[in-house]
Amino acid sequence: MKNVLVAQSGGPSAVINNSIRGVIDACRDYPDMFGNVYGAWHGIEGVLKEELLDITAQDDKEIRLLASTPAAGAIGTCRYKIKANQDQDFDRVVDVLKAHEIGYFFYAGGNDSMDTANKVAQIAAAKGLELIAIGVPKTIDNDVGDSEFKLVDHTPGYGSTARYWAANLLGANEENAGSSPADPVLVLQAMGRKIGFIPAAARLADPDRRLPLQIYLTESGVSMTEMADLVNDELVRSGRCIIVVSEGFNVGDIGEQKDSFGHTNFGASERTAQSAIVTYLNSVGLKATGKARGQTVGTDQRHSAPLASVVDLQEAYESGRYAVEIARKDGNGFMSTILREPGDIYKVRYDKVPLDIVANSERFFPKEWIAPNRIDVTDEFIKYAKPLIGEQWANVPLENGLPRFTRFAPIFATKKCAAYVPQAYR
Repeated sequence: MKNVLVAQSGGPSAVINNSIRGVIDACRDYPDMFGNVYGAWHGIEGVLKEELLDITAQDDKEIRLLASTPAAGAIGTCRYKIKANQDQDFDRVVDVLKAHEIGYFFYAGGNDSMDTANKVAQIAAAKGLELIAIGVPKTIDNDVGDSEFKLVDHTPGYGSTARYWAANLLGANEENAGSSPADPVLVLQAMGRKIGFIPAAARLADPDRRLPLQIYLTESGVSMTEMADLVNDELVRSGRCIIVVSEGFNVGDIGEQKDSFGHTNFGASERTAQSAIVTYLNSVGLKATGKARGQTVGTDQRHSAPLASVVDLQEAYESGRYAVEIARKDGNGFMSTILREPGDIYKVRYDKVPLDIVANSERFFPKEWIAPNRIDVTDEFIKYAKPLIGEQWANVPLENGLPRFTRFAPIFATKKCAAYVPQAYR
């Protein structure tokens, strides 16, 4: 019997804790195989610092509440990248895992996280550590996997963010319809870097295309000049226009800031695509009274518990549980995955894919799902995404009228290794 370590990294989601709960529950089903369950405090950084939260010692109520607790506050996340030349970090990971008799490592995250899980699996094998490392998929961007959707149909986290945007668009439409004499153009910025799955989800709010909605994906290649013409055409037709734009849409220099993985951190950059577009549209002039105004939606699009998709929550949980089954039956070096069964009725099955295939993989929004006018998505995308947002409200327990999220007690495993400073800190 070996102990278990669960961890997560990268941007959180509304359902990632339910994947962690799935891992915990499944490990409890096999007490003769899995020992204590620990949570790495802030992902791989917690391993390097030997900060291992003792989940086995937590109240069962707090573990159950993971089902409706969003984001990553329960055990923390990180954006720490162990690069190929950071041999000391790799040695430290192995030392900590050995010291705490960790035989199973479950890492929840996106493509970069799968790279970390894969590296841990490889280095453990190379150093003779009996470790089974399994990835648990997570990304609101839906960009892990292959362009044919044969390895990964979709990732937990995306369905909830898609639902958030469909609901947000309905509210934005009410705002714009009411205030259009003064604010005829409303520009909303969505997450997604250069991958368009998130802004595309706004179309789910208006599948019959009755609203004056224009969607600008990074992949569309529309210029700012073309955008101004298209917006003014809509103003002539409808008197108002709602724009949903990818945060990575090309608006020129935004004074970008990057994270440790080399990705642009749009939330930390000097200006946003939304602000640049609002400024540009107002400078070139609108064919309507009033001005364009904008809203940059923040991290709530990935941590809104009330708007989480019940389908997404269930699939996140089952992905975590299935990761444990992979560990039991197949061994080291896989990620659990969701595949869609053929047919008109939405149904999925859970499978596995080798970590070295999905590590650092990147799936783009299919070109064939971009409408010919380049400011909309096709019905094929709607058919793909609609089942993921579900048709019910998520159940979020309340306490004193407010959401009650998991509050783990700060019970950590006793440190057994010397103090260590991660290489990237030095």
